[in-house]
Amino acid sequence: MHILEIPSFFTPYGGEFCLEQAKALKALGHEVRILSNVQLGFTIGGKDYMVLPFTRFEHEREGITIYQSYQRGCPRMLHHNAMRWVSIVESMFRTYVYRYGKPDIIHAHCAKWAGYAAMQICRQYGIPYVITEHLSLMSLEDEFGKAPSDAWQIPLLKQAYQQAAMVLPVSEELVAETACYYGTDYRWQHLSNVIDTDFFHYAERDYRTDSPFRFCCVADYSYRKGYDVLLDACRLLQDQGCDIELHIAGRLTDRKACQQAIAERGLTQIVTHGQIDREGVRTLLYQSDALVLASRSEVQPLVLLEAMSTGIPVIGTECTPQNQRIAGGCTVVPIDDVEALAAAMQHVAQERNTDGKAISDAVKRMASPKVVGQQLVNLFNGIIV
Repeated sequence: MHILEIPSFFTPYGGEFCLEQAKALKALGHEVRILSNVQLGFTIGGKDYMVLPFTRFEHEREGITIYQSYQRGCPRMLHHNAMRWVSIVESMFRTYVYRYGKPDIIHAHCAKWAGYAAMQICRQYGIPYVITEHLSLMSLEDEFGKAPSDAWQIPLLKQAYQQAAMVLPVSEELVAETACYYGTDYRWQHLSNVIDTDFFHYAERDYRTDSPFRFCCVADYSYRKGYDVLLDACRLLQDQGCDIELHIAGRLTDRKACQQAIAERGLTQIVTHGQIDREGVRTLLYQSDALVLASRSEVQPLVLLEAMSTGIPVIGTECTPQNQRIAGGCTVVPIDDVEALAAAMQHVAQERNTDGKAISDAVKRMASPKVVGQQLVNLFNGIIV
């Protein structure tokens, strides 16, 4: 089967879930490539905006061929940037067909705007498409405003959903959460993202009772990730004399705003790492006893699965989807509840009897490349018959 993956966003702005699924499909013997147009923003990445290539090119990444383009976004011109993004993808697709032939199916990641571009391509070429949806309700609200909304994007994206052969939300809850924008008049099937369970493999921890219990949090420093709640919980635990450490990593965690928030609370057992790469995330997980994520909005926080895959328990909030609430491995607390979060952290630190191997095996059964890759293949085969 010839599969073309089109992500709505990609490196340097994330999107590695697309690469992981491409690798999983290729490992099962299929022809898979990625077509990526990344819109660069000058205000959030001035250096990238200036130095990344201005021409389309191909490169290899972890065995996957990527046909790449970088688009320079125009400040405060959302409609222009979005429609230009779509037209660039359509143009790149024409070149792709010339080089490699028509794919059997297009796998778009997020309706905004890869799913919409895939719909336009489907109309021209008759190639079916599916959309894996990753965007949370909070991220949609940031752009569309609270529902009900008359944002110009909504009718276009609703069309992309309705005409897709299948929409694949990475959590079942996402369908109900986004119905206020997209309705539910489309075909959907929940399917987890891929976790590289070989990379984030199980490792037994040597728990030492004479050292602080080490929590980690891997998330960008933003309101959505609930760092204010997490730091307040740490302050509460510090006042109670609990012997814990917190290591935080992610974009902006080493910048002034984060450092100031830590200093204002008088926290002494916090270590900031800034943005770290994949190997750095794995190292931090292996050096930690548990992971905590105080998010206000999530779809499928992959770091929870990565942490559990290495064998440590995690603490999340009620926005954690049901498919990640692995028995014995995932504790869930209310959103914005400092006392409940602190109590959960204290409980996890005192228990120290987690069956890490069982938790890791549960993640593998749900989200390993082989499992998710085969589920995608079965779905695609049912569509292109």
